[in-house]
Order: sequence, then structure tokens, then C-alpha cells
Amino acid sequence: MYSLPDNIVITDDITGALRHHLSGGHQIIGVLVDNNTFVHCYPLIEPALPKHFIINIASGEKHKDLRTCNGIWEEMTYHQMDRNSLLINLGGGVIGDMGGFCAATYKRGIEFVNIPTTLLAQVDASIGGKLGVDFQGFKNQIGVFKDPQKVFICPEFLSTLPTAELRSGFAEVIKHALIFDAPYWAKILKSPWELQPWREHITHSVKTKNHIVEEDPSEHGIRKILNFGHTVGHAIERHFLHEPESLLHGEAIAIGMICEAYISSHNQGLPDHQLKEISDFIINNYGKFIIPKEDLNAISKNVLQDKKNLNGRIMCTLLPEIGKAAYNIPVELFQIEQSLKYYRSLSN
Repeated sequence: MYSLPDNIVITDDITGALRHHLSGGHQIIGVLVDNNTFVHCYPLIEPALPKHFIINIASGEKHKDLRTCNGIWEEMTYHQMDRNSLLINLGGGVIGDMGGFCAATYKRGIEFVNIPTTLLAQVDASIGGKLGVDFQGFKNQIGVFKDPQKVFICPEFLSTLPTAELRSGFAEVIKHALIFDAPYWAKILKSPWELQPWREHITHSVKTKNHIVEEDPSEHGIRKILNFGHTVGHAIERHFLHEPESLLHGEAIAIGMICEAYISSHNQGLPDHQLKEISDFIINNYGKFIIPKEDLNAISKNVLQDKKNLNGRIMCTLLPEIGKAAYNIPVELFQIEQSLKYYRSLSN
């Protein structure tokens, strides 16, 4: 099995691990939180922190934009952070992405530490050095590649999560198995999401993603397989972002994986029984989100702004079979809409 990267620590003693890391001394330390992690997670790390200040932002994907970044940079400037300062990002994928982006661009870059508090961030978002913010509603349109100085993953934080957030993160666990590890997918199938072994999933996902990222740090080749489910998933997430019935990132990616598995069955020969296996498991564990028929065209057109597109062509990561993925596969716009129709046809 693959190994953990040097900058990632999985620990049940977050206080001890963080205190040891910070003993080297940074003159100025900022801690980025949102209104949820400040209440539920910050008290778990506060005893390990030397003198520091707090930057508290509103929670949620809809605030992951340059306006919020401007507020973060203002706080960093007010507290006179220099290039020897440290930013600690305490939260889920939004905090890690945005905090890392702000640190990587402030004064041409200061060091940052990620402490992911959601399952999604622990198994995916905090690994690999991709940082970014949304622009005009499109996911991560502005960003950079920069590895955190350290990532501290503590499974204890999962106990602070609402049910929906935990299930949202499970989607990335599913993705890693579908693109790279068929035996692990078979293991996942044996239990409903509530009974899944989270610590084991964290370790497996971190090692899997790190192995892929090490081969392709800047996403020019094989790293693109990590985008399975994300072309259609991001289009759905954007469409419903400001609606009363919005979707968490992982919930949208779960739908995206069904849709892209459907496209895989037509474009890459994914066997019908594997398409059914994927669709049934996701529907059984996530339920059926109602996508109005009249929204299908608008959702499909969101894909035209996807970052993976090349020369005006929609490019997807698809599955020839479970456990194997192919990237940069051209897909037509009508196939995106067909895949959404397939999802709508499934029984709950």
C-alpha cells in the first residue's frame, strides 16, 4: 500500500501534535475559522496555540469568493503579518481552499497549516495543494498550486459534524475507490454509509490521492482522474447554490458520479451491471434529489465553463470499468443532459 506524505499527520492527539509543530516559533500566527468551526473545533486546538489572532468568516460555499478573500487579506494586513508569519486554516474544504489561497498570494506567499475538520476535507480537499476560490459562481476559477506546510488530520473532529456533512464527505471516499481501487469499492458496498469505518477510509483516501498527485503534481495528466463526478457535479452545485434547496459539495458530486458513470457506459464501455451497482449504492445512501426537468438545459450549459475543457470541448474523466479511469475524454453537451435525464429516471 502507498505511504502517507511527509507533510500529513493523522493523529488522535491534535493538541500534542500541533503544539510540537508550533514550538519552532512564528512571531505572528493567524487562525482562520468560520462561525461553525470557531464554536465546535477551535476549543480543541486553542490549548496548543501560542499567541495568535482569529479571522472569522461566514461559512458555506457561497462565501468562497474574492470578496471574502479581501476581508481575510485586510485582517492579515491589520495584524502586520510578514513572510515569516503562519496562517492556520481550521475548517472544511472552503476554509482550506480559501485560506491556503490567501496565504499563498499574500506578500507572494506565507506558510500555512491546514487542520481539516470535515470528512470531505480530510479525505480529499486538504491533500494535493490545489487552492482556489469561486468566481461568478464557477468552482475554483481562480487559484494556485501550493502545498501546506503541514496537514493535521484528527478523526475526532468528525464527531462535531452534522449528518449531512459526514455523508457529503463520503462521496469522495466512493470516488477514490471507483477510479483506482475496485477491491476497496467492493468493501464499501458491504455497509451503509452510517456504518463505514471512517478512520480506515481517511487513511486509504489520503494514501490513494497522494500517490496520484505525486505522479502529476500540476494536473497535466493522471491527476485528472480525481475529477470523476466533478464535471456534472460542479454544474449541479452551481445551479442550486443560491436556491433554498441547495446541495452540499459531496451531495452534488454523488449525483455527478451517477451521471458520469452513465456517460461512461456509452463512451467507455462501463458494463451495465457496474453502472447499476454505482447508481443503486449512491441512491440508497444519498436518496434522490429532485432536479426539475426545466432546469436540465441550464445545468448542462454550466459545463461549458468547466476548468477541464480544452479548445472548446467538454472533457470528462470516465470509467471503462470500476477501479480504472480514463481522463480527457471528449463529451458532447447533449450527453450531459442525457445523463441528467438518466438520474431523474432512477427510483428512490
